[in-house]
Amino acid sequence: MKSFVTRRLYSHAFYGVTWTSPLPIWLAFFFIGPVVLLLWLSFWDVRNFVLTPDFQLDNWIRILSADYFWTAYFRTSAFAAAAAVTVSLLALPCSLAISFFFAMRGRLILLSLFIVPFFTSYLVRVYSWQIYLTENGIISRLAEFFGVNAASLLNTPFALLVGFVTLTFPLVIVTQSISMLSIDRTLIDAAYNLGCGPARILTAAVLPAAKPGIVIGALFAFIFSFGDFVTPTYLGGGKFTTLSILIADTVKSGQQWPRAAVIAIMMIATLLSVALVSIAIAYRRK
Repeated sequence: MKSFVTRRLYSHAFYGVTWTSPLPIWLAFFFIGPVVLLLWLSFWDVRNFVLTPDFQLDNWIRILSADYFWTAYFRTSAFAAAAAVTVSLLALPCSLAISFFFAMRGRLILLSLFIVPFFTSYLVRVYSWQIYLTENGIISRLAEFFGVNAASLLNTPFALLVGFVTLTFPLVIVTQSISMLSIDRTLIDAAYNLGCGPARILTAAVLPAAKPGIVIGALFAFIFSFGDFVTPTYLGGGKFTTLSILIADTVKSGQQWPRAAVIAIMMIATLLSVALVSIAIAYRRK
């Protein structure tokens, strides 16, 4: 009897380790390992354009005491926050329509259409916006047709926001829609029976129940916009130095990989902090 129980325990332990081991292995190889490597590299030195193993704080002192770093840091954070708010507000009516005004077949078709943009290169989609935003682009021609003299919108904060929205809009709609589709419809019926109008049902029943999807969607928009390199380069023209552009410029100037590692670690720390706060807000209950 004892040996049978022992075999059962060993069997459960073996299968438990087998099924749970892929996650920690994946985290170790693709997240913890690279972060540790970046942290280790940030203390190295560059001598005659050659990386030299060392342990010194000069890279951290130079980057964290530089005004250009903090300028790029707050600019990147502001652009990412603006993109997250804008995309969330634009996606909300679409998600509500998909979740409450379409049958199941229509929902599947629409959600599939929002996934299709991910089948194409993001770089191609950004390039296509240049046709609209240049001085002689489609938007300028339309403005001239209505008698308005419109300058080029390329290399402006508006162009950056357009690029960030293009990157994150489909993902935010899908995230919000999945959250709204999981809402218990009896809550809406109960609010209606208690005399609530459409606006009150939306603010008191639908949005609080869909808060996890709305917050997580905004979090995804912030993360993708915060680390985006393509939009600031091709729609911003490099005029607005973000952290991703700063990393590339730092590497180009004397092969300063350790200083670029410091910037990357600051980005990772920021995104982890924002993610933890967002998750706490999304799943906090009164």
